[in-house]
Amino acid sequence: MMIKKSKCSSIQFVFLFLLVGCGNPEGSTEKEGVQLYDTIQVTATAYNSVESQTKKRNPSIAAWGDTLKPGMQSIAISRDFLKEELLEHNDTVLIEGLEGPYLVKDKMNKRWTRKIDIYMGLDVQAARSWGKKEVEIYIPIKSEEIKKEE
Repeated sequence: MMIKKSKCSSIQFVFLFLLVGCGNPEGSTEKEGVQLYDTIQVTATAYNSVESQTKKRNPSIAAWGDTLKPGMQSIAISRDFLKEELLEHNDTVLIEGLEGPYLVKDKMNKRWTRKIDIYMGLDVQAARSWGKKEVEIYIPIKSEEIKKEE
């Protein structure tokens, strides 16, 4: 398998998530269950579903209409990621220093670029403790992007 550099980062990481099974029954050579990830350096802050930080009426409703609940591993993304088609609603990302995958469930104000906001439920102290950090996130490479590079 040949991996080429993408527009996101000069360093590319590959994570393989293999599905349990015995291959493709149709005999296709397509590698199902394999997800390639690229890295992007971002500024990461944290937020909570409280009125002082979000919408006044229902602070648990995200920009795409998803209901955020404490314990969810989700993030808000700056809109430049959407414009550049690097991330979209419900994409799964990995965040340097944090365990498990995070889902893109919210959008940030238009003034921010190259930024994510990590959802921390109602735990305002945890969000303050996180502060502001420069981290790498691992974003899924879309299959169309891989085909263009081949």
